[in-house]
Amino acid sequence: MSEEAVVAKKGPYGVVVEKGKTYWWCACGLSKSQPFCDGSHKDTGFEPVKYVAEDDVMVAFCGCKRSRHMPHCDDTHISIKEEDINGDDET
Repeated sequence: MSEEAVVAKKGPYGVVVEKGKTYWWCACGLSKSQPFCDGSHKDTGFEPVKYVAEDDVMVAFCGCKRSRHMPHCDDTHISIKEEDINGDDET
């Protein structure tokens, strides 16, 4: 198990969500379907975070996987140094 999630993107994923729909946000950073889970967390100790849309709106989902308000981006990615990124940075 990795101690820290892989930084999938050093910035948020803006996604228009549908009211009442359930989304599963990738917490491990390994999903090929970012920012959502595709099951890649198996055997990592990470679990996806459930998000139920309360309205039809654009949501900024965390891409760095370090947010203190998961699954929402809280700008934590700003403080991440390039040498600390253990995944691909596709900004």
